[in-house]
Amino acid sequence: MRDLLARPWVKPLLFVLCTLPACWLVGAGLLDRLGANPAEALIRGLGEWTMRFLCLVLLVTPLRQLTGWAVLARWRRMLGLFVFFYASLHLLAYAWLDMGFELAELLPDIVKRPFITVGMLAWGLLLALAATSFNRAIKALGARRWQQLHRAVYAVAVLGVLHFFWMRAGKQLFGEVAVYAAILGTLLGWRIWWRVRTRVRGRVPA
Repeated sequence: MRDLLARPWVKPLLFVLCTLPACWLVGAGLLDRLGANPAEALIRGLGEWTMRFLCLVLLVTPLRQLTGWAVLARWRRMLGLFVFFYASLHLLAYAWLDMGFELAELLPDIVKRPFITVGMLAWGLLLALAATSFNRAIKALGARRWQQLHRAVYAVAVLGVLHFFWMRAGKQLFGEVAVYAAILGTLLGWRIWWRVRTRVRGRVPA
């Protein structure tokens, strides 16, 4: 399996697969197949795919640690950029379909509604991560500072769940929120456990 994942065609194939949800949602919207409220369905769908890709990004490292397949690390940057891509489409759909790009209404709405405020904070962090996801940024910041900055993905995960929770609170629909919270909580918990385990092992004399 490791040799198969290392084939040069796997990453382009993964890229194409990652674009399919956006293509489907936009296509369904253009063909009026998103139900009675297509704007809400599109905004919600893009937000849900943002959460799914966030889960995938955070899954890469635990999966690599469990399997020893270093090739998985090659996908992390691309998957992280797709998190930003879907979050940006989610924000764009809200600003366009909900607010009509009216800044006079958009800015007060961001401040007035906590779940949108939290969502904007998460998007701002994703913007910083996407802007520094390239090799030149790593060299400019230095590996240590770059790693510290990119740990902000944990904050993005927390803010994403909080955004989703507050958005669903009005309708008392918490089932999906609980699923994402459990998945992200488990993945973040794994990282903490692995880091503690590594430090403890490093202190034990050989």
